[in-house]
Amino acid sequence: MSDAALQVLDGTNLRGVDLSLPDGSFSGVKILDIAHSRVSSSLFGLSLPDSLKASALTRLRTPDVHAFRSAEYAEDKASSILRDYITAIADELKDNPLVVSILDGSTLRMLLEDEDDFAMLAENLFTDLDVEDKGKISKSEIRNALVQMGVEMGVPPFSEFPQLNDLLRKHGVDGEEKLGQAQFAQLLQSVLQDLEVELSKENVVSIQNIQIINGSKLRQLLANEQELNSIVEKALWEKQEAKDGLGSTEIIRNFLERNAKELGLPVVADEAVVLLYDAIFADIAKEKDGVELDKEELAKLVKDILEKFSEQLEVNPVYQDLA
Repeated sequence: MSDAALQVLDGTNLRGVDLSLPDGSFSGVKILDIAHSRVSSSLFGLSLPDSLKASALTRLRTPDVHAFRSAEYAEDKASSILRDYITAIADELKDNPLVVSILDGSTLRMLLEDEDDFAMLAENLFTDLDVEDKGKISKSEIRNALVQMGVEMGVPPFSEFPQLNDLLRKHGVDGEEKLGQAQFAQLLQSVLQDLEVELSKENVVSIQNIQIINGSKLRQLLANEQELNSIVEKALWEKQEAKDGLGSTEIIRNFLERNAKELGLPVVADEAVVLLYDAIFADIAKEKDGVELDKEELAKLVKDILEKFSEQLEVNPVYQDLA
């Protein structure tokens, strides 16, 4: 996907959300509704996932959520709750940013402005859709062409932008009229030009199935002595069970790679992540491999390694598809 179509929502643009309330009292559920509306307005109209809202509500440490929702609060207290809840949403996004695509027509505009790129795209789509290799396809195949282009090329899913159906009807694509490649390209261009105009009026924002690993989970782990000690115990057990010839850093690396998701580390799924692990362990291996470490030394080594990962991920977050 074009980088221009992606935005990372990490809570920073929620710091200026309007926190004022009109005179009167407010129920807990009304306060939440107001918060969600104002947050959505600041996040390109995006509806927050229920899981994010639940996590933010947990940060308020409300002992009885049902009682909170039905209770009535005076204006001052309601304003305080509104502020705390929006802050909690911002903090949740800081720890677990959302990656969203924002389709505003700009990607289509760039595609249409480059005649050579568009001609190549139209040719490739026509070839893919001409499964019988007859040099002709039904006019209705334009719908499948848009699906193939997808969000990566600036075309929203039909389910998220029903205006696409109206647009196709406008161009009469429901018939079985046959089109040659040149006719197909001309029709596709007209459809995309209209779609670009519609998207410029009404953007489509959708959450992408991408996780940003920025070290926030690692920092929480490092701040929790009990949880950190549990990780050390597991690493120590693996060292005791390891085959002869494996150094301490190699054992730890194997352990971290296998438990990456649980620890908030990137999964070793591509070369960039491998290089990150290599860089973290390179200097440590020179100092520690071949040296017998006791439990206390091993604990310090694990903590040092996790801290190095945390520092690197904070500066250079890793983006990975959610499995």
